[in-house]
Amino acid sequence: MKATLTPYLNFNGHTSEAMKFYQSVLGGELKMQSYGESGQSAKPEEKDLIMHAELRNENLTFMASDAPTNMKVTMGTSVQLCISGSDEAVLTTYFNGLAEGGKVDMPLAKQFWGDTFGMLTDKFGIHWMINISANPQQ
Repeated sequence: MKATLTPYLNFNGHTSEAMKFYQSVLGGELKMQSYGESGQSAKPEEKDLIMHAELRNENLTFMASDAPTNMKVTMGTSVQLCISGSDEAVLTTYFNGLAEGGKVDMPLAKQFWGDTFGMLTDKFGIHWMINISANPQQ
């Protein structure tokens, strides 16, 4: 059986906004369920928070949720999401879209290993790496 790694992001109350933004950049199908829809919280202040979200396009899948009100998420530098592939136009579009309202930490540029690579922090504090393979076989 093949194993896959699916990044899971946690937010403090803005999962819906973040995932809609990611969908606008990356495309794909977005599914979201709030705590209220799931019946998993009786707290009125949590009813519109997202309990589970999944964004899936033909190449990528990742998930996210809002932390319940009794927990806080500390955004940090311990997680980076890396999107790799050989379609320069698509990956450049992803890079530029994710950078809107955020900060380019390292512009997309040809690197010593032959690929084009860049890093950014999006407007939600999530760190992204984009690697465009010089070898279409990768």
